[in-house]
Amino acid sequence: MSALKPGRRPVSARILAERVGVSERTIKRYIAEPRAEYDARTAARHERIRELRAEGKSMRAIAAEVGVSVGTVHYALNKSESAS
Repeated sequence: MSALKPGRRPVSARILAERVGVSERTIKRYIAEPRAEYDARTAARHERIRELRAEGKSMRAIAAEVGVSVGTVHYALNKSESAS
């Protein structure tokens, strides 16, 4: 199923639903990011994390540069190791 107006939300679906007076499901159905776009964006971020780690950067430095948590960096690196 595709959203009517796909895009990333700046706030949660719950907050938008309260503001507009509709259900969370309606908000999600209307503006949810398509799964393929989400998967592509995530794969690109994980690849960037692996590149930075190969350059010898610390997990904290990678997290700061990519704009994610240290846990996300750890997950991306472990995911790539287990896939090998």
